[in-house]
Amino acid sequence: MNTLIDSMVSTLKANPQFTDRVILVTGATAGIGRALALELGKRGATVILLGRNESELDSVYDAIMNAGGPTPAIVPCDLATLTSEQTEALAEQLRENFGRLDGIAHIAGILGGREPIQSHRPTQWDLAIQINLTSIFQLTQALLPLLDESQSGRIVFATSSVGIRIEAYWGAYAVSKAGLEMFAGILSQELENTSSTRVFTVNPGGTRTKMRAEAMPGENPATLPSAEVVADAFLYGLTEDAAAFHGERVNARDLMDALGTWPAS
Repeated sequence: MNTLIDSMVSTLKANPQFTDRVILVTGATAGIGRALALELGKRGATVILLGRNESELDSVYDAIMNAGGPTPAIVPCDLATLTSEQTEALAEQLRENFGRLDGIAHIAGILGGREPIQSHRPTQWDLAIQINLTSIFQLTQALLPLLDESQSGRIVFATSSVGIRIEAYWGAYAVSKAGLEMFAGILSQELENTSSTRVFTVNPGGTRTKMRAEAMPGENPATLPSAEVVADAFLYGLTEDAAAFHGERVNARDLMDALGTWPAS
């Protein structure tokens, strides 16, 4: 195990808590985003649930409350049409209600179709770039001042192997994740000496989610880890210990191997 994986294993085995921390999770209604939001709520965080579907947001809200977690906040938001004006309004709302923000987990994303460049649908291209990259810039830029009000601000990004490995037919999704890799790297360098906010990037790998089924329709989902297992890597990125690995990237599968969580031991 390397030093990062060692830290992740020891921190997660120590059962980190997030009492009195305010953390925003995008894509909180399904997959890894939902799993992470529920786990944060169980561990004492006040979770800001951001998603498009209000009934599904209500479902996550109810699950956190039923588990005895702090009262979450719901932010209905369609990242496909997000504007900088909306993110500024969100920042003001969070400032009024909480006074700070301790973490952002950028989990939301879409596939946008696995299509060759020559026949890639422009509407799907634009949508994938907007949701997977531009909205992340918009939210991060607006919320950074609130993160700086925290003693330990954290930003965790969900990336992908195809963001660093060229592979045909991944189209706008791969391009958006490549852009995200660069965005996270630039941001981490800029924050290094100017802010206490720290950045961490996670490649979840193949996960038993709706998006994975869309990307790999012939794949047996039973061969993939659940979103709950994969969420451990994102959970670590929001801890105080993750500060020592500012700007680094981890593959969730490496953590699962070290923890023995997949395949189930």
